[in-house]
Amino acid sequence: MKTLFKKNESRQKDRHKNRSQNYTSGSLLHARTLLGLAFFTSGSLFAQEKVVIDTTKTNNLDEVLVSAVRVTAQTPVTFSNISKKELESRNLGQDIPALLNYLPSVVITSDAGNGIGYSAISVRGSDSRRVNVTLNGIPYNDSESQGTFWVNMPDFASSVQNIQLQRGVGTSTNGAGAFGASLNLLTDSYATEANGEISNSFGSFNSRKHTLKFSTGLIKDHFELAGRVSNIKSDGYIDRASSDLKSYFFQGTYIGNTTLIKALVFGGKEKTYQAWNGLEDPDKLKNDRTYNTSGEYVDDNGVTRFYDNETDNYNQDHYQLHWNERFSDNWSTNLAFHYTKGKGYYENYKVDEDLSEYGIQPQVVEGELIESSDLIRRKWLDNDFYGTTFSANYKNEKLDFILGGGWNKYEGKHFGNILWTRSFILPEYNFKYYDDFSTKTDFNVFAKVNYKFNENWSLFGDLQYRNVGYKTKGADTGSVDDNFNFFNPKAGITYIVNDENNIYFSYARANREPNRSDYESGNPKPEKLNDFELGWRYNAPKTKLNVNGYYMRYQDQLVLTGALNDVGAPIRQNSGESYRLGLEIDATLFVADKWIFRPNVTVSTNKNEDFVFQRDGTLEKLGNTNIAFSPNVIVGNAITFLPIKNMQVSLLTKFVGDQYMGNIDSKGSKLESYSVSDFNISYEIKTNSVFKSIIFSGLVNNVFDYKYESNGYFYTYDDDFSNPGTITTMEGAGYYPQAGINFLAGMTLKF
Repeated sequence: MKTLFKKNESRQKDRHKNRSQNYTSGSLLHARTLLGLAFFTSGSLFAQEKVVIDTTKTNNLDEVLVSAVRVTAQTPVTFSNISKKELESRNLGQDIPALLNYLPSVVITSDAGNGIGYSAISVRGSDSRRVNVTLNGIPYNDSESQGTFWVNMPDFASSVQNIQLQRGVGTSTNGAGAFGASLNLLTDSYATEANGEISNSFGSFNSRKHTLKFSTGLIKDHFELAGRVSNIKSDGYIDRASSDLKSYFFQGTYIGNTTLIKALVFGGKEKTYQAWNGLEDPDKLKNDRTYNTSGEYVDDNGVTRFYDNETDNYNQDHYQLHWNERFSDNWSTNLAFHYTKGKGYYENYKVDEDLSEYGIQPQVVEGELIESSDLIRRKWLDNDFYGTTFSANYKNEKLDFILGGGWNKYEGKHFGNILWTRSFILPEYNFKYYDDFSTKTDFNVFAKVNYKFNENWSLFGDLQYRNVGYKTKGADTGSVDDNFNFFNPKAGITYIVNDENNIYFSYARANREPNRSDYESGNPKPEKLNDFELGWRYNAPKTKLNVNGYYMRYQDQLVLTGALNDVGAPIRQNSGESYRLGLEIDATLFVADKWIFRPNVTVSTNKNEDFVFQRDGTLEKLGNTNIAFSPNVIVGNAITFLPIKNMQVSLLTKFVGDQYMGNIDSKGSKLESYSVSDFNISYEIKTNSVFKSIIFSGLVNNVFDYKYESNGYFYTYDDDFSNPGTITTMEGAGYYPQAGINFLAGMTLKF
């Protein structure tokens, strides 16, 4: 092992230098500046100790696992990097979207209102189904819905080494194409020495997190076993929006002179009380914000009650095997195999349901024809996802070339049962009212090159071919047998003006297939995107500045209509021509020795062109309208104070401007702007006893107790009952209230 590191010492030092340059949005931060002050993207952790890089202990081989889908400061792509150290002080039980809230152009939301349970992230107005997520280069987005369900991986942040968020199309990656951003997570590296960690946190809404981690360190300089188990529970801010989340993470590592092999097994089990209905009643939104309509019914005595088991239940287990081989100073390869098993259901109490929709014939009960009834249904999903990814990398002083790709297959069983009815006898026990099966294959191959002409100019090129096949047959989707062939070229150029200035320009083409819900809503077309990015990176000893302009031109964009289907999933439709035009600015300002300011702002315009809408039974041309859920202004700021060694105090602020929840610019669809601030404190005590260190962390969310809604829905419907013979288009809206002031506090023991 020592031989390997000595042989590659100079090259690894260059790599470390490059990584130290890849600070938040890809600007050039040298580790030696400002006495080695370490900072992180959301502004919650800064260290005053000098950073010393020991190449004999650095586990840079792990980073090869994600190198095929990541970028560096030499790539003309807008991105942010977040390290494990940077996540620690705020990792107190909330989901990963909450930890990424203060990145540029990011907006988050939580069904339960406190960041635990179902939560989601959007970037540049593109919802979570357009954010491509990979775990060690393996696709994570659900193949059919294209969504990312962080609730299935509770406390995953405790097993993450670092995260990279690429805004826009970014570079070629595995899985569905990125239409707003791609999020690449690298799990824990191996440890050279044995260690352990016990972490506990408690907070508002009876929230608590318990985590236990361990590592054997390298055994005989070659083998390591490590693991984590976690449990998170919370009652949620919204009534009954409880979460009971369990997870595990285990890995075995072998490292040789030129070889890294990692076997990982991780997963989660979640049970959450549903909170996806939101709140439509304006009076309750004002005076009873935590009211949850899920499971609501009226019993035989006329008393309003709530069904106890209105829950979502899901288990998901992941298996990954990675083999990285370094053949020389120039050549390395990575081969991975993966398998994910998911199985679970959600259960609903449904009021006065039409029996014909469940394949049940009307019955005569006590002389009365029963055609509808209250019932309890359970919808199941039993799926398997498996495949392989691969890459080969050649690198010298001027050329960095990657050839990679992957093949993946998804098989999903969808079925539902009726468990109980109020008014009639079921045809059979646990009556199955639908049963269908879906398959999806996804193959892609890409080639990337970064070529440095001289000290000032470098060229980037990226070509990807992707083939997607999707088959399903069900009552909701109809019969689908689609095959798509996508070609996604990307190119860019970077000009290094001097040591402090870097200018880049890039173009990227992306294509994306419809998801399952799109087929349920009609006959969707695949969407296309041309993304143009122009950026300037400025790096001086006490000032870091990134300015990026983007123009994202869509054809047949599948925009959110604002409406939800019967299981709370957003409904989308093709909008023809549309675009997003914006400017992103983020900075890091080192003020004196103890103060650091990190502001960011995004200003954009997001439009559907020549949008057509059916109102009152007639097609109406509305001209250019705002794209749903696309705020024109997003602002973040982090002010961090370093009063003493190993202590940091941060005030984090986020402002999200007005946004429409539909595409027709209706006043009734407007989601009002909001601004929230969080207070974060962390203090580490170094000890020489049983524990190496003791870390105390505290987080006060929404310190000014601001009442706001981070998400909602908007729908229209035709009412032909009010005025017989005419059709009147009616509107409705619902909102997801977020918690007022609340806190989390924790202690971590490291040994």
